[in-house]
Amino acid sequence: MPAEIRLPEREYLMSQSQQILAWMQAGNSITPLEALQRFGCLRLGARIYDLRQSGHAISKQTVHDERTGKTYASYSMVRG
Repeated sequence: MPAEIRLPEREYLMSQSQQILAWMQAGNSITPLEALQRFGCLRLGARIYDLRQSGHAISKQTVHDERTGKTYASYSMVRG
C-alpha cells in the first residue's frame, strides 16, 4: 500500500497546477516522480500542458538515468 501523501493545508487548497507552478516559480525543476510525491499528481504532462496553455513559458529537458536505464522529463520555468 503506498504511503499517504499529506500536504500543508494551504497547499491542499491550491490546485495541482497552482502548486506545480508555484514550485517552478521558486526556481525548482520537477519530474513526474517528484510531482507524484510532492503534490499527488499522476499526470504531470497534462498539468504542464494546462500551464503552457495559460501562457507560462516552461521548458522540458529529457533526462536519462544511467543507473536504471530510464528516461524521463524534467520541467522548469524559462528564465528571461
